[in-house]
Parts: sequence; structure tokens; C-alpha cells
Amino acid sequence: MGKYIVHRLLQLIPVLLGITFMSFAMMRMAGSDAITELYGNKGAVSQEVIDAKRAELGLDQPFLTQYVSWLGKMMTGDMGISYVSGKDVFDTFISKLPATLLLTILSILLTIAISIPLGVLAAVSHDRITDYVLRFFSFVGNSMPNFFVALLLMQLLAIKLKWLPVISDGITIRSALMPTLTLAIAMSAKYMRQVRATVLEELNKDYVTGAKARGVRQSVILWRSVIKSSMLTIITLLALSIGSLLGGTAIIESIFMWDGVGKLAVDAITMRDYPLIQAYVVWMAVIYVLVNLITDLLYHALDPRIRLGVSKE
Repeated sequence: MGKYIVHRLLQLIPVLLGITFMSFAMMRMAGSDAITELYGNKGAVSQEVIDAKRAELGLDQPFLTQYVSWLGKMMTGDMGISYVSGKDVFDTFISKLPATLLLTILSILLTIAISIPLGVLAAVSHDRITDYVLRFFSFVGNSMPNFFVALLLMQLLAIKLKWLPVISDGITIRSALMPTLTLAIAMSAKYMRQVRATVLEELNKDYVTGAKARGVRQSVILWRSVIKSSMLTIITLLALSIGSLLGGTAIIESIFMWDGVGKLAVDAITMRDYPLIQAYVVWMAVIYVLVNLITDLLYHALDPRIRLGVSKE
């Protein structure tokens, strides 16, 4: 187990290098930079001033020189200074994390509370009216894009009923309710179908039939055997969601003006703020590697038949 964890952590190095290099290259291919975005539309600013500012930030240097310079500073913990705000990138990024963490935790908890019980209920009620109703609503929830759900919730809960603020008025539970509902509705609709399919597959296996023949109650079979066997699939789905949510849900955060990592990334991309963009890219890469590692370890804990890092010969 220890060797497997070390091996997976070492894999983080080439993954990070590859992702940061590609993101660096793609941003330069966009044909613009932060100085162009800041001064390009201001006629009073001369080209000499623009060139001097670009040289001050090192943007006039070759691509590889810029990348190696950034990478060397990154290795020492220096993420640089924002081209737009002039603030330290690491401090700026850390200041946005609490908002994203709050939204992630609330969305995952609400998704679990909705999708798992309803998915199990749909599987147990297979091809009955309850199953059909739940599947219908899951189709509806899954077919609506997040931005459309966000607009509907704004119209109903904020404008019509005036229960919640239209946009965020701070990092509070009240302000987080609408973006949380928006994210949870889409995720719950998708995961409910996955949970239903997984549980239904387990219910049709021989060990369930044998347990019923021995007189074991269905509730005992369901919660002690079926749900435990289904947890591998459920954990995989939730792990992927946690990774994407921790990276910030750019559209939702921008709609509700939720001051998190996702909105920070959108603003940085718009202004070509390279240091902030690269900090976001590194954050996302680290998240997905660690989330996948934790998922593999949970697999091992839930199913002892899985031997991590052991080749089959």
C-alpha cells in the first residue's frame, strides 16, 4: 500500500509538467496578453508604454524562457504577481478557496441526500409507478443545463418569492443556497440513475436470490450487502464531482457572482492574467490526482479483493 501511494504521488510530477506546459502554450496561442487587454483599447497609451510594460513583466521573452522562469519560481513556492491586480497570486488564490470549499461541501451533501435514497427507491420499485415517476424527473433534471436551472431558481426564489438574494452578498449559507441547489439538481438527476442501475444490477445477482431463499429479510440484504457492493460505483461518481467542484464551477459562480476559484479563473482568462491562470491549472491538476488516489484507497478499503499496485501474473 505504501509503495503504491508513493508511486502515485510521483506520477504527479510529469502530470503537472505536461498540463502546465500545454496550458502555457494554449494561452500564448490566443494571440493576446494581459497588457494588450489592459491598454489595447486606450488610445492615449502609446505603443512605447505598452512595450515597456510587456518587457517589465517578461512577456517579450520567448515562450520557453517564460515557462522555465515561471516553473523555477513555482518550485520554490513563488506563484508570482498578478499582472492585473498586482497582488500576490498565492494569497489571491487562497482568499477565494473558502467560498469554493463551502459550495463544494454543501453541493455534495445535498446530492448524496437526494440521489442515493431516491436511486435505491427507484431500484427497489423497479418498473412500478414510483420508478417511472423518479426516472421521469431524473430525465428532466439531467436535460436542463446548469445556467438554465440557475435562471429558474433566480426567478422563483429571488425575484418572485424574495426568499434569497439574486446574487451573492457575501460568503454565507444564505447566499450559497441557490448555487448549491443549482449544482445539486443536475448532479442528483444524473447520479440517481447511476445508483438505480448499480443497485438493480446487484439485486439481480445470485447471492441476493440465495439470501432470499434462506429467508433473509429484503431490508437486511439491501443495506448490508447490496448497498455496500454498490458503493464502489457511487464513490467513483462522487469523487469526480468533488474534483470538478473544488476546481470551481465557473458558470454558476459567475451567474451568482459567487467569489470563488471558478469565477477567479474566468476573470483571469478574460484578462489573460497568466500567473493566476497557471495557479488555477496547477490546483486542478493536483486535485484530480489526489482525488483519484483517495478513490483507489477507498476501493481497497471497501473491497479487500482489490490489491493496489500488485500486478497479475
